[in-house]
Amino acid sequence: RSELEDRLAQVRANIAQSGQDIPEERVRREVMDMMILENIQMQMADRVGLRINDEQLSAAMARIAAQNNMNLEQFREALNASGTSYAAAREQIRREMVLQQVQRGNVNQRIQITDQEIANYLESEEGRKRTAPEYHFAHILVALPSDATSAQKNKARKQADQLYQAIKSGKNVDALLKADNVRASDLGWRKQPDLPSLFAAQASLVQDGEVLEPLESASGFHIVRLLESRGHNEVIAQTRARHILLKSSAIRSEKDTEKLAASLRQRAQKGESFHELAKSFSEDIGSAQEGGDLGWTSPGQLVPEFQEAMESTEIGNISKPFKSRYGWHIVKVEDRRMQDVTMDLRRNMARNILHERKFEEELDIWLRKIRDEAYVDIK
Repeated sequence: RSELEDRLAQVRANIAQSGQDIPEERVRREVMDMMILENIQMQMADRVGLRINDEQLSAAMARIAAQNNMNLEQFREALNASGTSYAAAREQIRREMVLQQVQRGNVNQRIQITDQEIANYLESEEGRKRTAPEYHFAHILVALPSDATSAQKNKARKQADQLYQAIKSGKNVDALLKADNVRASDLGWRKQPDLPSLFAAQASLVQDGEVLEPLESASGFHIVRLLESRGHNEVIAQTRARHILLKSSAIRSEKDTEKLAASLRQRAQKGESFHELAKSFSEDIGSAQEGGDLGWTSPGQLVPEFQEAMESTEIGNISKPFKSRYGWHIVKVEDRRMQDVTMDLRRNMARNILHERKFEEELDIWLRKIRDEAYVDIK
């Protein structure tokens, strides 16, 4: 009852702040139902031993503080000033994190997204708009009055050309921007359909850092520069490699594991097949039967130690043994390439959007299911 009354007090305060008028009986019933559902999920977490450690919780508190433009100490003081203890807030956040993990673990496995669904979404009007490339442009307007004379237009055109040439050659343009009829602005990040029509069509043809030649409109001459882009000509360096993973154990010490890795490297360098050595010795379940083949990997896919060793190894060579949190590795670099992943990024964006949409639907179904299956005794 005390838990229910505490939660009701919070909800009543929120309702009063919003100015809504909701019957007390409805509020009590809905809060009770919500707490029952939370309790069922917390019991599920206990059964599988799901815990949020203090380090994870502190990191979450720091993120919440940063979102409110505060450091952790300022956040603590703000909570105390509002009548909420920091310890109670931590426990509430811990509870919410547990609930999120329980929901993700149970609902994600119910969600299936097919390649056809992704293709259909990308073809839809919403899909084209939401997955369109984003551009960050800087903009300079050399303004003209609506009744500008030919002389004024020529003068403004010369100003715009001068600005364009200075920006293109990397010169300082501060003095040129001080003219009364010159206005500079940052357009921020915008999807292609949201860009000004004057240069929207040219956006996809521009490289990051490139400046467009002055464009004329009724308001004057425009100089625009693409500062950065996302989802547009996304070309990344990829590496194809094989590796052998060895793990130390009670039977094989850390030192012996490193020695075995060095021995396997020597055998491969003397002509033995790295593919066959990986099949025989690698303890990476995912790649051992494929001869240690990792396929084409992109930056950020692998742990930092592995990425660093792979990047510092020439094509056709085998790295010296190195250690990661998984164990000892040797890696053979087979090839490198620059790959356009623009379409892959669009597909991933579409998959994430569809997943979020289905998650909300499946979460509601799952919550009703666990509530119906639970025995609840309200005394």
